[in-house]
Amino acid sequence: MAEQGLFLQNIIAIIWDFDKTLSPHNMQKPLFEHYGIVEENFWKEVNALPGYYAQAGVKIQEDTCYLGHILSYVKHGSMPGLSNAKLKELGADIELFQGVPECFDALGKTLDTPEFRQGDLRLEHYIVSTGLEAMIQGSPIADHVNGIWASAFIEEPAAPNQDFTQPPGAGEISHIAGFLDNTTKTRAIFEINKGVNVSEHISVNDAIPREKRRVPFENMIYIADGPSDIPSFSVMNQNGGLAYAVHDPDSDAHYKQAMHLCESGRVHQYGPADYRPESPTFNWLKVKIEKMAERIMSERSLHTEAAVKKAPTHG
Repeated sequence: MAEQGLFLQNIIAIIWDFDKTLSPHNMQKPLFEHYGIVEENFWKEVNALPGYYAQAGVKIQEDTCYLGHILSYVKHGSMPGLSNAKLKELGADIELFQGVPECFDALGKTLDTPEFRQGDLRLEHYIVSTGLEAMIQGSPIADHVNGIWASAFIEEPAAPNQDFTQPPGAGEISHIAGFLDNTTKTRAIFEINKGVNVSEHISVNDAIPREKRRVPFENMIYIADGPSDIPSFSVMNQNGGLAYAVHDPDSDAHYKQAMHLCESGRVHQYGPADYRPESPTFNWLKVKIEKMAERIMSERSLHTEAAVKKAPTHG
């Protein structure tokens, strides 16, 4: 346990992927429907982009090149008026798996016992996604999570020599502000681990002893759906955290994919993306949260006993 100082280490964190994990579809589906764009055609074009740009000697990021293609659709008039506000509005139409977002609060009740309340143990939820931050912010889960790491757009970019004390202008999205790919998602996990998201004085590259970080890896559970999350699964496995693969309950292929991730040692367990209280996924998470909480309290007790020097007694 951490010594008095940096963090109490009373947090258990569940880190969620989004597409095919919390939603059965890519979150951009409402965006395409709004503008009358055939979703399959868009992704077919995105898949062709690496080869297309390679003809000019340009290598692009395959996980995130769809962001630039959205901007191309805006520029060429296929998504007129698309702003961050519009993306947030469309986020309300994202379809979610059963039990979402109710499961976020329901799992938190696992720590609602006298012992865990006395220890001030808390459950936090984070979204780490290659999807669109604005859409997640507009979705029904936004009020139930403690932080979101995802890709974002700029509307009106800063001009040279402008007055930077004034807020940026609004309008159509025109530039990529930042992105997560399947590898840099691991950076977000380390930021949660070190407490970068709650302390402006800490950066992800700062050296912090493992025993003094805000959310130790052994207090983390990472939940995602597929092979693209193997870098994040690996971080959890290598550092003592838990990894869980979910599958669409209606897809045999997705089930086999999750089972393979478990059999190959990529994840500790797998189950359906059904988060209702009676589901095996909900129950597995509940049990693991309880075990983490019990371990935290046990370690804290041992640490306290070791720090206390008993007063001498009469023989």
